[in-house]
Amino acid sequence: MTRVPLALYAQDPILESGVRYQLRTRPEVELLKPDEEERAAVALVVVDRLDEETVRLLRRLQRSSTARVGLMVGHVEQNVLHTTVECGVAAVIRRSDVSQDRLVAMITALVRGEGVLPGDLLGRLLEQVGRLQRKVLDPRGLTLSTLTAREADMLRLVAEGMDTAEIAMKTSYSERTVKNVLHEVITRFSLRNRAHAVGYVMQHGLI
Repeated sequence: MTRVPLALYAQDPILESGVRYQLRTRPEVELLKPDEEERAAVALVVVDRLDEETVRLLRRLQRSSTARVGLMVGHVEQNVLHTTVECGVAAVIRRSDVSQDRLVAMITALVRGEGVLPGDLLGRLLEQVGRLQRKVLDPRGLTLSTLTAREADMLRLVAEGMDTAEIAMKTSYSERTVKNVLHEVITRFSLRNRAHAVGYVMQHGLI
């Protein structure tokens, strides 16, 4: 088993010693010393609450470290979700929910590229994303996929085998508009042609 190199950043010595005690016997985790932090695959920040000092630390890690960041926090306040997303935090866990196994599960999920959130925070995140789509993106004809609704519709029709004239008839746009829209997508993503565009957006889940 490959051990996960872990850099630990704790708000005070008591929090740090508690986490080190939980992890020191686990074969999945290699606890790094402060002078070894550049080797970290995962950075675990342990705090009582998300204060300005913690936010500065999270932003520094976002800028200067390749490690994926997890946050263990005592008090989950209103700003936690917004700040963690802004600072690139990939996992959040409440200290009250932590057991040795759950902590190790979060660390190993991070190293696999996964994200971890408590259920209520996940629900809040989805609600905020939905609000963003309805109030900001929809009025502008945009989507979270980085394709406009019109672009996505035309690429779906290309995927169905339609040519420019058929797409124009189906969408009630001129053939020139269809060509311009598809050309814009091909240029934006540095693709070769329409077939490449369809393959790209399908592979990345954009349509």
